[in-house]
Amino acid sequence: MKSSRLVSILLLLQTRGRMTAAQLAEALEVSVRTVYRDVEALGAAGVPLYGDAGHAGGYRLLDGYRTRLTGLTTDEAEALFLAGAPGPAAELGLGPVLAAAQLKVRAALPAELREHVDRISGRFHLDAPGWYADADQTPFLHTVADAVWNNRVLYAMYRRWREPTDVRRRLEPYGLVLKAGRWYVVAGPGPRTFRVDQILELTTADPTIADPTSTGAADTVEEFVRPEDFDLAAYWTAHQRDFHDRLYRGEAVVRLAPGATLARAVPVNGRPESDGWTLMSVPIESVEHAHGEFLRLGTEIEVLAPPELRDRIARTVAQLAERYGNLLTDGGD
Repeated sequence: MKSSRLVSILLLLQTRGRMTAAQLAEALEVSVRTVYRDVEALGAAGVPLYGDAGHAGGYRLLDGYRTRLTGLTTDEAEALFLAGAPGPAAELGLGPVLAAAQLKVRAALPAELREHVDRISGRFHLDAPGWYADADQTPFLHTVADAVWNNRVLYAMYRRWREPTDVRRRLEPYGLVLKAGRWYVVAGPGPRTFRVDQILELTTADPTIADPTSTGAADTVEEFVRPEDFDLAAYWTAHQRDFHDRLYRGEAVVRLAPGATLARAVPVNGRPESDGWTLMSVPIESVEHAHGEFLRLGTEIEVLAPPELRDRIARTVAQLAERYGNLLTDGGD
């Protein structure tokens, strides 16, 4: 709707400063001609909006002008309160800040919208961590978050999965990501991804220059320049895609019983066989990992390939049969 788009132009210029018509058009997913018409409408309405010609030109609001109009629709207000994650905010030390911000936004909403957001808060609760995972201990999360915000270099003793496990790393922290209840810091150079709960020691002092407990060079806080073109969300999306590509390097062919399901499984011929079982292709991380995952399905799966996986499961089943064979004999017909 045009009214919503006009509000969006105001908020974009208010938050980003000078923007060209092309930049506004891209942000709003409309044509440049539409932006020209909207800008004219705002000017006619008395909004102090100015356009500068030239290579470095663009539209801007008069210095000091700010609109108090939020432009929130019902769906946007509901999404805002649904997205508020008190757990992660508290971990970052922002719990009271989030609560205060939501209180202020709620107070500024019309009565009808307040009713909607109260309904959302009362009926939906987001709890990201899984059931069977203990909460990660992240004693350095506040320090990492502060370094992210202030562009400060960190020196960490980090524990990784391969040898040597404990290594020292110089980090230029670009951003923090919360994934399934676990915090990750994306840091340069690279950039690379590190689990915050695997940081064993952390300091702003370079341990190779001076004793961290002494005064002098070790007390100097080193800053870095964050790349202007770095997009945290885009990096994380690419990182996840690459991670899965590296993780599932193998493939297994299995038969699944009617009603049985297996994540990432793709039908081979598109239809069940005459006995109701379905031939499926499944990407696997390794034979060892697939062995444990497939055994969970018990008699509802038959592994056909690769041969080493089928043989390993067969040996496990034979060992189980031998272990429990006497129970079957005693309780059998």
